[in-house]
Amino acid sequence: MYAVVRTGGKQVRVSPGDVIKVEKLSLEPGETVELSDVLLVSSGEGTAVGTPTVPNAKVVCMSLGDGKEKKIVVYKYKRRKGYARKQGHRQPFTRLSVKEIRVG
Repeated sequence: MYAVVRTGGKQVRVSPGDVIKVEKLSLEPGETVELSDVLLVSSGEGTAVGTPTVPNAKVVCMSLGDGKEKKIVVYKYKRRKGYARKQGHRQPFTRLSVKEIRVG
């Protein structure tokens, strides 16, 4: 069984037992969250595709804590003009453990 969930402006395919990284949510480690923006659910009986979401479907997750991604370097440069700018960025994320997928 798997589901496609929309969170943080991105779509993620999840199954029970998966550990995923999503845009930072304000959760304490060990806290439970229900993601209700489920776009697709597939199981042994068939596939339910939402229009735009599957009604009464939820993905139950537990927070494992927050972190930051690896640093990326943003470098702007214009040749022959003496213009150069260097900036770094580390995107914050929340790690979630998928416990179950509820439908109906």
